[in-house]
Amino acid sequence: MSAEEKRKAATAAKRQRKSASRLYAVQALYQMEMSGQDADRVAREFETHRFGMELDDVQFAEGDIDHFRKLLDWAVNWQARIDQMTDRALVAAWPIDRIDPVLRALFRAAGAELLAPGTPAKVAITEFVDVARAFFPEGKEPKFVNAVLDHMAREARPDDFAG
Repeated sequence: MSAEEKRKAATAAKRQRKSASRLYAVQALYQMEMSGQDADRVAREFETHRFGMELDDVQFAEGDIDHFRKLLDWAVNWQARIDQMTDRALVAAWPIDRIDPVLRALFRAAGAELLAPGTPAKVAITEFVDVARAFFPEGKEPKFVNAVLDHMAREARPDDFAG
């Protein structure tokens, strides 16, 4: 394998770990809401038992622990701001507390990534629409997620959409 092929493989592996960390962050935020457990306890459980786990001959992906932790921390610390931003993106009849808890967790994780510097808004939207497809492979939720996240991203990062 050439040096260029090794670099590309390493970049792809890093991207896959980051994508997995987004999925795990949504699961962890959902678990926190359903169980009342704090972020640190849930994060340790995921890092110890879920990242790279094998279940019924299925190997789960390794996650990017740093990105996973950042998403959880940001989602918890900025939850009120993220929820308000999400409410503005939803129709008035459907405030965030009335939507599916998995979608609520997804919007909180995505909102955290949109509010933090680093990931381009369009990349974050694409990644979290993919997460929605993982949870709702046959439903309309991925299109709904795309529309809501587009609205949230334009509010959080207007410069990413200028021009």
